[in-house]
Amino acid sequence: MRSAKDFFTPLAVGAPAPLREIPARPSRAIHFFDPSNAKMAAKIPGMVGTVDVLLGNLEDAVKAENKEKARLGLVEIAGGTDFGPTQLWTRLNALDSPWFLDDVTTLVTEIGDKLDVVMIPKVQGAEDIHYVDRILAQLEAKAGLQRPILVHAILETARGMANVEEIAGASPRMQGISLGPADLAADRRMKTTRVGGGHPGYLVRADAAKTDDGYDIHGETTPRAIFQQDLWHYTIARMVDACAMHGIFAYYGPYGDITDVVGCEDQFRNAFLLGCVGTWTLHPKQIEIARRVFSPDPAEVEHAYEVVTAMGDGTGAVMVDGKMEDDASCKQCQVVVDLAEALSEIDPELGAKYAEAKKAGVAKVEGK
Repeated sequence: MRSAKDFFTPLAVGAPAPLREIPARPSRAIHFFDPSNAKMAAKIPGMVGTVDVLLGNLEDAVKAENKEKARLGLVEIAGGTDFGPTQLWTRLNALDSPWFLDDVTTLVTEIGDKLDVVMIPKVQGAEDIHYVDRILAQLEAKAGLQRPILVHAILETARGMANVEEIAGASPRMQGISLGPADLAADRRMKTTRVGGGHPGYLVRADAAKTDDGYDIHGETTPRAIFQQDLWHYTIARMVDACAMHGIFAYYGPYGDITDVVGCEDQFRNAFLLGCVGTWTLHPKQIEIARRVFSPDPAEVEHAYEVVTAMGDGTGAVMVDGKMEDDASCKQCQVVVDLAEALSEIDPELGAKYAEAKKAGVAKVEGK
């Protein structure tokens, strides 16, 4: 048994103290790039400031013969780039792969001062996080790092899904969890070959027209409306609850159909409304979608400021635009206000829109 007092004690002598609260840094789009691809790598310095997170991918999509090239390429990119407000993450190879130890040893000791988060694939349970936690502490001590590198788990297996709550609370390093729909679908034996998104076969159908003899279920003459359902609703909702309980952040993962920008936006928005703070982007065209979807609409921000201002100390109830608002709705609005203020610090254009929204929302209350 481990004492609760030890939870925030460094796991290695000389390692930085674990964080007691994970910073809520905006991460609407986690943009993946292959460090072994010279053409792609050359674009990275120019993308700084245009995306919240740049992630050097070492795992899936990198061929076995390119693993070392990708690792060394990420070291070179990190060493020669000033990332400014943009976070640098990496997705390491899986814990059961022959590349993981070299990945973590090289990156922490050579670019650990620039690395914000390491993403761990196919996390099965808390024991995987404990393993990574200890190794990171030892390497941080060796490298003389002053801040801990955070850990992000990918939910890609049925076992990981069953253990998602204990994964979320396994270490003070836990920054968040992403949905990995393709691997999870395969592990669950789901019958979809799509990477994220819905499926036209997963649907509900409106009732058949009713006749004097009952429902016309055989010789239908009236078309019945069909509503496609979300394959990932339960998984995302449970992941969000686990993350919220432990003060970390939930993310949607990849949307594989790059050409379907409408479906991509819909899926991102569903995840945003359910509580995710960001998503992965696999192509530059998805970055703009993610930035827009995971940023609250200025009209919503205006309303949120109006409610928060009208509520004052957050107790009681008020009428705003004909609707009753109380402490619960004030807390909902505070979530939107906090996100708007955080985004304003890194996105001047959006910040100007939110400043106008705040001004208008507060004026509505003060003008009454």
